[in-house]
Amino acid sequence: MHGKVFVLANAWDAGSARILAGLGFQALATSSGAHAGTLGKRDGMVTREEALEHARAIVEATDLPVSADFERCFADDPQEAAETVRLAAEIGLAGCSIEDATKDRVYDFEHAVERVAAAARIKSLVLTARTENFVRNRPDLDDTIRRLQAFEKAGADVLMAPGLPDLQSVRKVCASLSKPFNFMAGIKGKSFSVAELEAAGVKRVSLATSLWRAAMSGFMEAAREVKEKGTFGYVERSVPTPEIAKFMKG
Repeated sequence: MHGKVFVLANAWDAGSARILAGLGFQALATSSGAHAGTLGKRDGMVTREEALEHARAIVEATDLPVSADFERCFADDPQEAAETVRLAAEIGLAGCSIEDATKDRVYDFEHAVERVAAAARIKSLVLTARTENFVRNRPDLDDTIRRLQAFEKAGADVLMAPGLPDLQSVRKVCASLSKPFNFMAGIKGKSFSVAELEAAGVKRVSLATSLWRAAMSGFMEAAREVKEKGTFGYVERSVPTPEIAKFMKG
């Protein structure tokens, strides 16, 4: 917690989940992009079965509540999307998300709302409904607000619109909703501080792939040092193994 803002830290495996718990985060989330990266796949190419198994491993790694990034819930059909939410509840997830887009297009308004309404009928977890307009080359703030308001009315518990361009837009979106808005940090130039987001009305912040990308940046820098320079300076900069190990079980 930072003031009145709840920060979800996105883990990419059981080990990172335990480290984040040990650092004091009060809740975790998965990241579809980070998970795909661990499998050597692109975001959007993971199956429902793979995503559920991944989420289960993170749920079982700590005692913290976990919300899963399930993209479009792996289905166009509203009832199939709702089945994903039901399966999410079965494996012990505290929440999951549903998006209004495939990798190729944003769903028509009525179909997007129908999908959220079907998913929201599964009452045993917190449902986050996302509109993908701003990350799908549809930077239409009015339509974004229209969709979020409709998702709220359809039963979503938390609303989300990744890629909002500035704090003024964030403020306008938050003012248009009565339920909590989740801001997704992790986009360069569009990741504002928790204090700024709180002032704009944000209630929850998630970190998307950003922690995994930070870890991979360190990994690539170290590997390039060895390959290109033949030196091991990264060893002196790295966290000692015992400090990492203290967060692990067994």
